[in-house]
Amino acid sequence: MKKNICLSWSGGRDSMVMLDRLHSSKEWNPSRLLTTLAEEEQRVMMHDIPLSLLKKQAKALNLPLLPILMKQGADNAEYEAGMSSALGSLSEQEITAVAFGDIFLEDIKAYRERQMSQTPLEPVFPLWGDSTLDLSREFIDKGYKAVLVCVDGSKLDPSFLGREYNENLLRDLPQGIDPCGENGEFHTFVYDGPLFKKPVDFNKKETVQKFERFHYLHVE
Repeated sequence: MKKNICLSWSGGRDSMVMLDRLHSSKEWNPSRLLTTLAEEEQRVMMHDIPLSLLKKQAKALNLPLLPILMKQGADNAEYEAGMSSALGSLSEQEITAVAFGDIFLEDIKAYRERQMSQTPLEPVFPLWGDSTLDLSREFIDKGYKAVLVCVDGSKLDPSFLGREYNENLLRDLPQGIDPCGENGEFHTFVYDGPLFKKPVDFNKKETVQKFERFHYLHVE
């Protein structure tokens, strides 16, 4: 019998590859998406994807969404308190594990493991240690579609905002840029693919700059 697992969900490419793998696994049953958002703007903190689009995304994937609203600039204690409350509610819903889309950043993985050790839930890392180039091709080859919604201008030109995440984009990325943006170079929003009942309708709006170097394409 498959075990119920919740996914730490950003709405981006790594989350989608993680869901695809868990969906086809013999061990896990993806049963819920958990997302942390800035309370004031109700947007995913790094991706800047609005809650309204995440709800459309979750509906198209036929999975319930659990949004966790955090104050902008919340310290570690506030963040951990909010997460602990949410994780506690999961364990009461016959969910036994939480999946994270981390690939190679050891400090983040260790932080999540410490956090999860305070709960009865098992941390699972379906993408851990995989080649980011292989993961990017897996996403594209399976027919998933995404656009770049955030670019760190100190690492990648803002002209990449709004581009489709495809082979052409991988070819155009400057040398040294991780194909999955695992070093924070860029973030994506996934809007279609094999697990979607239908594509997520969205519009590209204005571009904004925050924290000096981050450039965002607002999608609604």
